[in-house]
Amino acid sequence: MTRSVWMLALIFFAATPVLADDGNAYLDDRSTAVSLLQSYYNAINRHEYARAWSYWDGHAPNPDYQDFVDGFAQTEHVTLFTGEEMSEGAAGSSFHSVAISIEALQVDGTLQAYAGCVTLRLAQPAIQEPPFRGLHIEGAQLRSIEGPAEANVPETCMEMQDLDPE
Repeated sequence: MTRSVWMLALIFFAATPVLADDGNAYLDDRSTAVSLLQSYYNAINRHEYARAWSYWDGHAPNPDYQDFVDGFAQTEHVTLFTGEEMSEGAAGSSFHSVAISIEALQVDGTLQAYAGCVTLRLAQPAIQEPPFRGLHIEGAQLRSIEGPAEANVPETCMEMQDLDPE
């Protein structure tokens, strides 16, 4: 009897179709700075611009939503590469800096690469009152780079500051 049950289970699982992963499954993880950035670019790649906009929580580089969306009109896909994440606390908030580089495939097939630093903030959850504000992007400083993004990931945000001509 037990052998029959195992055989039926084996036949069932062997016959169950496995859905193909298109590499762009929905991702919305705001638990760490890196996972939030992965989720942000996942939203952009899925053309879910309202979700991408929400990761900025009022701090988007372009305060007009339609201008934000229009900024991605020629973007087909973005690949994110991350360097070191640094965190520090100050006055009831934790701030996170993540060194990144991105490679943006344009709809015309060209690639654009950028590198820089993204700053994220989380007000301490225990002291917040509604509405709750989760970890969000506070700001980003990216600049165009030559060569592949994967080979040009800054190790730290400090490295990017050291390269600034100012």
